[in-house]
Amino acid sequence: MEILAAALGPLHPGEALQVLETYLALFRRYQSPPENVILDVKANIASCLNDMGRSDEALVLQREIYASAVALRGVSHENTIRDGYNLIVSLFKLRRYEEVTTLLRDQLLPAARRSLGPN
Repeated sequence: MEILAAALGPLHPGEALQVLETYLALFRRYQSPPENVILDVKANIASCLNDMGRSDEALVLQREIYASAVALRGVSHENTIRDGYNLIVSLFKLRRYEEVTTLLRDQLLPAARRSLGPN
C-alpha cells in the first residue's frame, strides 16, 4: 500500500492520504507494527497534508512525529534529525521563523554535529 501511496502522492495527494490512513489503520488492527514503521507512515501522511495545503494539520502531526522519534531513538539519531527537518519545513511554511530558529539552534544542529560530524 505504501508503494501505491508513493505513486499517487505527487499528483494525487488526497488519494495517497486515503491509502496511507487506511494502511495505518489496518496495520495497527491486524499487526503490532514497530513504532519506527508507524512514524514513517505518519511522516508520509504529513507530507500529503502539506501537499494538499493543510499545513496546520501537517504541523500538528510533524510535532507528534518528532517528539515520538526523540523518545524512541534519541535526538542524535539520523532518522530523528530527518523528522526534525520535516518539522522545520512545516514551521517555515507557516512562517513561524522564531520556532524554526530555536529548533535548529537548540536541538537539530547540535544533534547533527554530534551524529554526522561538523562538515
